[in-house]
Amino acid sequence: MSDVLELQDVSVVREGRALVDQVSWSVKEGERWVILGPNGAGKTTLLNVASSYLYPSKGTATILGETLGTPGTDVFELRPRIGMAGIAMADKLPKQQTVLQTVLTAAYGMTAGWQEEYEDIDEQRARAFLDRLGMSEYLDRRFGTLSEGERKRTLIARALMTDPELLLLDEPAAGLDLGGREDLVRRLGRLARDPIAPSMIMVTHHVEEIAPGFTHVLMIRQGRVLAAGPLELELTSRNLSLCFGLPLVVEQVGDRWTAQGLPMS
Repeated sequence: MSDVLELQDVSVVREGRALVDQVSWSVKEGERWVILGPNGAGKTTLLNVASSYLYPSKGTATILGETLGTPGTDVFELRPRIGMAGIAMADKLPKQQTVLQTVLTAAYGMTAGWQEEYEDIDEQRARAFLDRLGMSEYLDRRFGTLSEGERKRTLIARALMTDPELLLLDEPAAGLDLGGREDLVRRLGRLARDPIAPSMIMVTHHVEEIAPGFTHVLMIRQGRVLAAGPLELELTSRNLSLCFGLPLVVEQVGDRWTAQGLPMS
C-alpha cells in the first residue's frame, strides 16, 4: 500500500513555541486513523498540515505523493483531493444556504453558490451522500437552522462530494448529546468499513467516539508523538494514561472503546 500521508520530523513553531515537535508519521492507503490527545496537544495542527493549509516550520510533509513547499507541488490541485469537515469549515459556510446547496458547492471547491450551473449527476451525488448521513429530510433546510448533529453530518457529506482520496474529520462528535454522538459514530462506522471509502483521519478527545472500522491510533501530548500504530496494540491503559497525564483504564467492549479514571485512594 502506498503512503497517503508521510510526515518526516515535522515541527510547527509559532512565536517560539512548537505546536508539534519532530513528528514522524505515515498513513497508508485504506487506513482509518484516530488522533487522540488533550487540549493543546497539537491534534488540529497536525490535521491542518495534512490538509495542506499549514506548512511545517521544519521537516517534510508529503500528501498524496505531493511534498509541501517543493516547486512541483500545486496545493490548489492537491486540495480538491482532500476532504475536510470541522468547525473551521462550518464557520465559512453561508448560514442562509440550504443543506443541498451547502453540499453542492463543494463540487466546485466553493463555500457559497455564485453563477455556477450544476449537472444532474452533481445533484444526484449530493443527495446520495446526504442520504448516507441521514440528512435526506433536511435538503431544503437552511444550514444555519440545523442542530449541531445535523450540521456535522452535512459537513461530512460535503467533504465526500469531491471523491477525496483522504478524508479529515476534526472532532466530528464535539458538542453532540449522547443520542447525536451515537448516531454519528454508527454512520462513521459504516463509512470506515466501506472498502472504497477514502483513507480517514479523525481528531477526538474521547475513545468513546472511535467508530468501528477505525484501524490505527496516534497519541500526541505537548506536540510529541507518544504512540502510533494499530488500535489493538497501542490503545492501552498505559499509553492513554501517559497521553492525558492521569491514571486511566481503557476497555474494549465489542467493537467500541471506553476509558475511565481510577478511583482516588
